[in-house]
Amino acid sequence: MKKEFAMSDLGKMKYFLGVKVIQDHHGIFISQKTYAHEVLERFGLLNSNSVKNPIVPGSILSKNKGGAAVDTTMFKQMIGSLMYLTATRADLMYSICLISRYMERSIKLYLQAAKRILRFFKGTAELGIAFKRATRRRIGGVC
Repeated sequence: MKKEFAMSDLGKMKYFLGVKVIQDHHGIFISQKTYAHEVLERFGLLNSNSVKNPIVPGSILSKNKGGAAVDTTMFKQMIGSLMYLTATRADLMYSICLISRYMERSIKLYLQAAKRILRFFKGTAELGIAFKRATRRRIGGVC
């Protein structure tokens, strides 16, 4: 490829599109701690307390609930930011998909649920996905 295109070797990838990449002899670890920090700052939750779970156990969200309307644009931006965080945090997928169902009618209850997910992420931002290096190679099921 170097014969056809002007290229330079920049070494191992460290950061790409908000995803931190750590490559070592154990494997590859990806996380979004820096991106999460930016999202928390953007929505004014940087100094908030973290919580132990992303949704209140036993809480029920439904479209029939009334409530005070909130800024729809901000709510949609928050949901979009949370969706991007699922690239390295599949454990948040259920909660984020749950609140994304209510984007057409933003009320305070749904905004509080989205903020709770961000507060949960604040306390667990160092988590990510680890791809461990294989110690043995198998071909056709034979070691």
